[in-house]
Amino acid sequence: MRRAALVLVALTTTLGLAACGGGDTATDATGTTDDTTTVVASTNVYGSIASAIAGDAATVTSIIDDPSADPHSYEASTRTQLELSRADVVVENGGGYDDFVDTMLDAVDGADPAVLNAVELSGKDTSGEFNEHVWYDVPTVRKVAGAIEAALAEASPADAATFEANADALDARLAELEQRIADAAATTAGAPVAVTEPVPGYLLDALGAENRTPEEFSEAIEEETDVPADALQETLALFPSGQVRALVHNEQTTGPQTEQVLRAAETADVPVVPVTETLPEGEDYVSWMNANVDAVVSALTA
Repeated sequence: MRRAALVLVALTTTLGLAACGGGDTATDATGTTDDTTTVVASTNVYGSIASAIAGDAATVTSIIDDPSADPHSYEASTRTQLELSRADVVVENGGGYDDFVDTMLDAVDGADPAVLNAVELSGKDTSGEFNEHVWYDVPTVRKVAGAIEAALAEASPADAATFEANADALDARLAELEQRIADAAATTAGAPVAVTEPVPGYLLDALGAENRTPEEFSEAIEEETDVPADALQETLALFPSGQVRALVHNEQTTGPQTEQVLRAAETADVPVVPVTETLPEGEDYVSWMNANVDAVVSALTA
């Protein structure tokens, strides 16, 4: 399991890192105060979910929001630490994916936000090999959304009705998305598929697809280590032999061995479906995941 690279920079008085939590007033670098309820999310996936619930009643900041960046290689900065020090609510993925959030919070004296951990909220068994990319699991996202609503209502009781209405509207969209996936599974159940990494694993599981990628291959790619030669050859052989209907590829991470696999799929006319770990510009969580569902289902049923 890869962990985001962390560069911790010491706190300085010039940055005005006055910690706040539970609705306390924060002081920024210019000396002004702001009592607006604030949410900080580790990625714009969780930021999108929080924004849908917060509306205009709270501000939401996403630490990682570059659609072309690899979140695993993120280097935290003093700006990140400033944002976290002022948060009332923090939303992280957990499971080793974004450990820099907890590390930086621990470094801020007095910071006491409500910290929502998606992996913990999922209720999934994390023993053994665990796929930490739980935002591809819609039932988990619905649990996270519910926890965000509760945390925001506690931080700003006066806006609780707004948060509840927004959360209900989001949950209706998420329920519709979940049903779409369940309906699509009637056509994709048992469809053989290959992946470069386990990023879309929960979505593929919900669609009933059968992942035929050698475990040693996807593990090595995720850990950024060399793929064993036999695992690479076994993966490459999936495509010309027609053993899989599609390759689902994390386009935010590339390397020589993933490029080999992509070329093998393209040469064999096997559809390649790109997925990402963060939201593309202009998308919210539901529209993005609907597009992922459309692309995967289309490839598996072609």
